[in-house]
Amino acid sequence: MKNLHGPFESDQRLIAGVDEAGRGPLAGPVVAAAVILDPCNPVSGLKDSKKISAAKRLVLAEQIKSNAISWGIGRVDNWEIDRINILQASLLAMTKAIAALRVKPDHVVIDGNQCPKVAYSIEAIVKGDETVPSISAASILAKVLRDKEMMEMDSRYPGYGFAQHKGYPTKDHLSALAHLGICEIHRRSYAPVLRML
Repeated sequence: MKNLHGPFESDQRLIAGVDEAGRGPLAGPVVAAAVILDPCNPVSGLKDSKKISAAKRLVLAEQIKSNAISWGIGRVDNWEIDRINILQASLLAMTKAIAALRVKPDHVVIDGNQCPKVAYSIEAIVKGDETVPSISAASILAKVLRDKEMMEMDSRYPGYGFAQHKGYPTKDHLSALAHLGICEIHRRSYAPVLRML
């Protein structure tokens, strides 16, 4: 069987990959996922969620949830992001995702260059979502779940186009901000929103 595991997943230890989605948007939460893949039930096609179509992400997300040994989600809303800053909010969301795992890992690998403080051995891997399957899986889950929430916010806060841009600072989003003003889920600490306060 083809080896689908990265350099830190070559033994029999339970490795949890962790990634987040939503650091850049002007609105909505930051969402993190933690995934322990099952070597006996591999998911093919895992890679950085940003390099996969939305339709393919949905299919992979269901396969990940069905095949993984365990997966967990953590989220931090826009008010908390404003209170503690996006870096700390991202690390907090990761901590929550790891805590939500029903099966406890032996080791945790994080996408990026900073690790949250958790009671496990942990390491950060730059561009881990491109090289470590469990991190890729986490990036897909986090992206799918955050996108779903932002699509739900589109009907709650019509006119901003959240279903299309998911809160990112696109031209359409900035135009909507200029016309409608800020709404409850906008991050007031982000410059384009802060300028409007």
